[in-house]
Amino acid sequence: MRCEVCGRKIHANPIRANIEGAKLTVCAECAKHGKIIYPDEENTAPKSPFLIVASGSSIGSAPASSSGAAKPKKQPQMLQKKRNLVAKVEITQELVEDCAALIRVTREKLGFSHETLGLKINERASVLKHVELGKMVPDNLLASKLERALKIKLLVPIEEDKPAPVLVVDKNQEMTLGDIIEIDSNPSEEPKRRKPS
Repeated sequence: MRCEVCGRKIHANPIRANIEGAKLTVCAECAKHGKIIYPDEENTAPKSPFLIVASGSSIGSAPASSSGAAKPKKQPQMLQKKRNLVAKVEITQELVEDCAALIRVTREKLGFSHETLGLKINERASVLKHVELGKMVPDNLLASKLERALKIKLLVPIEEDKPAPVLVVDKNQEMTLGDIIEIDSNPSEEPKRRKPS
């Protein structure tokens, strides 16, 4: 028999040892690197830091008393998998066109410098300069701060696009590609009908 650690032939009795969590058959020299397992220890159940529960058994319940009424067994709780929650955000407001110029003109009318306005709304002056130059688009929070400080309207409700009018065609009449092009180019006008031949 050979040692499972060093590979040398074991001339004396082999020794069972626990070396770094593994139970190995080793020589006397390699047994010094771990804890020797005696024959009576090896037959006992392993000591584990985890609680092993057989299915149907209860955790921490006392044995049923002889008085007759048995307590219902508690099933171990299963760990629930965390679900990724995704927030649905509906955007209802948008910035007015040319908001950068509006902010700059209003700030100058009120006589505020970038630093003064930044202190007033708790924002850096460099951010305000970038917004006024159009290099940065303000988010809704910054826009609402600027609205309050400058007393202007920057956020307006989004206008929904109206659907194009639907053209009803008689069953007897055919629509050509030219009719469709005329509908797109002049949506207000009624397309000219082709005379049936």
